[in-house]
Amino acid sequence: MASGKIIMGLHVTLVNPPYRTKPHQHPPFPPLGLGYLAAVLEKNGFDVEVIDCQASNYRYDDFKRELGKRNPDVVGVTAATRLYNSALEIIKITKEVHPNCVTILGGSHVTFWNEKALQDCPQLDIVVRREGEYTLLEIAQRMTAGKSYQDVIGTTTRKDSGFAVNPDRPYIENLDELPFPARHLWDLEAIRKAEDMFYLTTTRGCVYWCEFCAAVRMFGRKYRMRSVKNVVDELEYLYKTYGGKYYTFCDDAFTVDQTRTGELCSEIKKRELQIQWNCGTRVDMVTKELLQKMKDAGCVSVWFGVESGSQKVLDDMHKGISTEQTVRTVSWVRELGLRPTPNVLLGFPGETKESAWKTIKFAEKISPDEIAYYNIATPYPGTPMYDMVVKNGWLRVTNFDDYDATTPIFETPTLSLKDLEELYQKAFQSFYTRPGYVFRMWRKGFSPGYAATKKYFFYLSKSVKSKFKQQ
Repeated sequence: MASGKIIMGLHVTLVNPPYRTKPHQHPPFPPLGLGYLAAVLEKNGFDVEVIDCQASNYRYDDFKRELGKRNPDVVGVTAATRLYNSALEIIKITKEVHPNCVTILGGSHVTFWNEKALQDCPQLDIVVRREGEYTLLEIAQRMTAGKSYQDVIGTTTRKDSGFAVNPDRPYIENLDELPFPARHLWDLEAIRKAEDMFYLTTTRGCVYWCEFCAAVRMFGRKYRMRSVKNVVDELEYLYKTYGGKYYTFCDDAFTVDQTRTGELCSEIKKRELQIQWNCGTRVDMVTKELLQKMKDAGCVSVWFGVESGSQKVLDDMHKGISTEQTVRTVSWVRELGLRPTPNVLLGFPGETKESAWKTIKFAEKISPDEIAYYNIATPYPGTPMYDMVVKNGWLRVTNFDDYDATTPIFETPTLSLKDLEELYQKAFQSFYTRPGYVFRMWRKGFSPGYAATKKYFFYLSKSVKSKFKQQ
C-alpha cells in the first residue's frame, strides 16, 4: 500500500524481536531505539504500542497471539545483525495476521542490507535506514493523509519490479529536540526484574573509524551531543518517577568531550541525585582528574575498548590508541577505586595465536581483580572488516543467528575457526583459574570470593575435560 485512503487515528505497533537461538548473555536490553521512535510518534499525536518480545519472554506463538489482540496499520521492527532472521519471522507473522498492515524494518543491520532484506522477505514493505525517528514520522503522516510513502528519504522501498533506494535522511543535529524514550510503553517490571538498571544515550556518532565498528557508519563521523541540562533532566525524571538508582550511559564513547563530561558530573552533584552509573569510553579520552570527577558524581565502573594487547593488531584495526595508553588509563581507574572493564577482540584479520595470547595476558595484567570481556571478531555488514573478509573469501558462517561475538565466523591464513574457538575458551579459563585472582576476590568479601571460587572450579573443570578430549 504505497498510497491509498486517508487513515484516521493511525495505529503503530513497534516490535523488539526475540532471539531465535540461545538468548543474549546479558539481561534484556531496554529497546531505546524503539523508545525514541515511539516518543516522537506520540508527540505528534499517533497511537503507539511496543511489544518487547525479549523482556516479556515471548516466542513467535506468543507474539502472534498478542498481535491478534491489536489492529495496527503499521508494524515496525528493529534488528541488529543477530536479530535479523528473527525480525523477518516477525514480519511474516504480521502479514499472516494483518495482511493489509504496512511492515517496516529498521536498525543497524538493514541500513547496510536494505535491498537484500526486501529480497529475503516478500512480506516486508519498507526498510528504514540509519536514524529512524523522523523517517517513521513522515511515513505515518503520509499514510494518514493517504499519500505515497515510496519516495520518503531515508528509506528503501519496492518500486515496480525492483527497489527504490531513496537518499539518506540528514542526521538530527539538535538531539535535545527529541523527547525522552517512551519507557511507559515498555514492560518495565520485567526489564527491571532482570536488571534494575536504566539505560541512556547522550550522544550519537563517533569521530573515529575503527575497521570492525558499524556504529560510526550508522550514526556518522561526527560527535553529536545532547546538552548537559537535557541529559540530567532525564536522569532526574527517572530518579524521581521510577526511583531509579542505577544507570548505564551506553554511548560508544562517553567522554569524547571531556569538558562536557565534567559539567555533566557537576550538574548531577548539584541536583543531589544519589545514583550510581557506569559508562564506556576510549583510553585516550580521559584524564585522572576527570575520572575523579566521575567517581564523585556516582560513577562506579568504566568499560574500555582495549581490543588488543598487540600494537600491530591495534594499528590494523585503525583503533588509534597504544597499549601504553591502555596501561596508564586502566591503572588510574583501579587506583581511584573504580572498576575497569576491558573489552577485548580476538581474531581480527592478521591475528595469530601469538598475538592472541599476548592480548589474553595483557587483559589479565591490566585488570587482574575484576573481569575481562573477550569477544570474537565478528564481521557485521557495513564495516570495512566485513568487506575485507568477503573480498578475501574468508567467510565461513553466513547464518546471522550466529553473529553473537562468541562464535567464529571467518578464518584467515593465520588463524582457523578451530584455533579461534580454542583461544576464546582458553582466554576465560586462563583468566578465572589464576589462584591469585581467587585470593584477591576473597579479600573483597564473601560474595566476590564465593563467586570467584565458583568460576575457578567451573573453568578448571572445562580445562580438564578439554585436555581429556585431546588425548
